[in-house]
Amino acid sequence: MAYKKRVDGRKVDELRPMEAKAGVIPNADGSAYFKIGNTVAYAAVYGPRELYPKFLQNPKTGIIRCFYNMMPFSGSGERIRPGGNRRSKEISLVMTNALAPVIDLSEFPNTVVDIFVELPQTDAGTRCAAISAVAIALADAGIPMKDMVSSVAVGQVDGTVVADLNYNEEAYPAIVSDIPVAMLHNSKQVTLLQMDGEISKKDLLVALEMAKIATEQVYAVQMKALKERFQ
Repeated sequence: MAYKKRVDGRKVDELRPMEAKAGVIPNADGSAYFKIGNTVAYAAVYGPRELYPKFLQNPKTGIIRCFYNMMPFSGSGERIRPGGNRRSKEISLVMTNALAPVIDLSEFPNTVVDIFVELPQTDAGTRCAAISAVAIALADAGIPMKDMVSSVAVGQVDGTVVADLNYNEEAYPAIVSDIPVAMLHNSKQVTLLQMDGEISKKDLLVALEMAKIATEQVYAVQMKALKERFQ
C-alpha cells in the first residue's frame, strides 16, 4: 500500500513544530536549545581558547571540535548505551564538516572552539537538530560566521517524498530513505548530504528542492531565537 497519509497527519512538506532559544547555558561562551517535534538538542560552545597539546595547533587559523551525545534514555527505540560510540563519533565528524565552511577562525590562530551537543529526547532527525542548535550557539558566542547553517531531513516513504521524517516513518515497513541535509541561507550551498535507504534520482531531486524550502523554515526559527536573545 502506497504511503498516502503521514502517520502524524502532516502534509508531505510540513515540518514538525519547532522552537529554539539562545543563551540557555550560563557558563558557556555560547549556547542554544533547539526542538523539532520530540527531538531536543542542547548545544554549548567554548572558545576560542588555546589548543593543547601544542602539536595540534594551526598557526594560520583556529579549529573546531564537535562532541555529539545522545543520553541513555533519550531514544524512541531501545535504550542507548552511555558513553562514546561509533555513531556519536561519526555524527561529530559530520557536524564538523557541515559547520566548517561558515566559521572563520583566521583571526584566532593556535586556538580551538569546542562544541558540545546533548540530546535528552529524540524522535529522528537528531543530527539535523544538533547542527541547527550549534549554529545558533556559535552566533550566540560571537564566533565569526560567513552564513547561517540550517539543517533538516527529507526523504521518501513507500514512494512518497516527505520532509522531516519522524521515528515511525523511518521504521515504516516499506522502502524508506532518510536524507539529512544542511544548507547555507544565502548561498544555498549544501554542507551536509547523507542518505540511508533507497530513492530514485527523480525523487532525490524533488527531495532536495523540498529541503531548500524546509531549511528556510528552520532558519526563521534560528533567527527568531537570536533576535530574542539580543533585542
